[in-house]
Amino acid sequence: MPMSANRARLACLAGALVASFPAAAPAFAQSIAALPDQTSRIRLSNHDVNHVVCVGGDIEDVKFSAEKGLAVERGGSDAWIKFLVLETEDPNIPGSGAKTHSHVTTPSEFFVSCNGAIYPLYAEPADIPAQTVTLVPGATQRARANDALLGPLVEEERAVGIALAILQDRVPASFSEVAPARGRLVLADLPTASLTERRRLEVEGAGLSVSEYLVRASATTVLDERNFLDTALGADIFAITIDRLTLSANETARLIVVRRSVQQ
Repeated sequence: MPMSANRARLACLAGALVASFPAAAPAFAQSIAALPDQTSRIRLSNHDVNHVVCVGGDIEDVKFSAEKGLAVERGGSDAWIKFLVLETEDPNIPGSGAKTHSHVTTPSEFFVSCNGAIYPLYAEPADIPAQTVTLVPGATQRARANDALLGPLVEEERAVGIALAILQDRVPASFSEVAPARGRLVLADLPTASLTERRRLEVEGAGLSVSEYLVRASATTVLDERNFLDTALGADIFAITIDRLTLSANETARLIVVRRSVQQ
């Protein structure tokens, strides 16, 4: 943990911080991810209602060409897009009043306002099931959300809140997943344990990155947070938290390392 004379106070503070952290949005089945300020070419169902979801905020507006046979509704963080069935006179029986029905085949453009950003969507209607389009926050939106979440806190409180959020699997949606390092790592000060990086996150806008490691003991081992102040885990380690300090052979602990620099 960061240097502190009162861990009990920090534990109480951490509980309050974790409760205030918005958990990452759940994954949407068969969803299409779209980023702001760049055109996403997507395929939507031409006969079912398609769903658009703004992650972490509301959809303020959807601009589109209504004359292309479209219906759009929105509410809160959701919008629904439906390509309408076209009704035309049957060319084989002119003047009879007979009608033919067909699905829209012409692509349409949508400009969706979400979280203060514009998401351009170039949608091709196709004979496929309904699709879900997830509007993913870009770097600017993530940095703004992180600043709102962490900005009012002093550095020690930030580290405590981040570590506890990860240990409780309440990772804020504004934290970015980064590919973890592969392979096992053995530290010079801890020869009876090996570390595997489970996940790595960047906290954009806060100048922080954080990793969760699984520490596995090959023999009975007593851990000390100072064992992990090793440059192999980062050049600028700011805080260390571990969920247990004594391991028997083949037991595992969870280690959280917060770094001041985003890049190692």
